[in-house]
Amino acid sequence: MSEWTDVAAVADFLPGSCRQVEVDGVAIAVFNVDGRYYAIEDVCSHEAETLSNGQLSGLEITCPRHAARFSLVTGEALSPPAYEPIATFPVRLENGRVLVRDDHFD
Repeated sequence: MSEWTDVAAVADFLPGSCRQVEVDGVAIAVFNVDGRYYAIEDVCSHEAETLSNGQLSGLEITCPRHAARFSLVTGEALSPPAYEPIATFPVRLENGRVLVRDDHFD
C-alpha cells in the first residue's frame, strides 16, 4: 500500500488554484475548488499535454493544447479530442497540510 505524501500547506492553495507535485514519480495536479481538493494525473490522455496549465471551470479542467475537458472528480474525458480518462488520486487534509496518495498499485 502506498503512503500519503505531504505536498503543501493548505494556506498555499487559494480557492481556484492548482499546484503541480510529484508523488511516486508521477506528475500530479492538485486543485482547490471552493475548499475541496482534487488530484489528477497532470497529463492529457489525448496528447500528453500538462493539464495544470489548463483552464479550470468548476470541477472541470480544459487541456491548453486542444481544449479537451476532464472531470476533476472522476477523471472522465468530457469532450473530444480526448476519449480516455485520466487518473485521479485521493487527497486528504491533515494538520493544515494537503496530502496525496497514489493508490493505483495497491
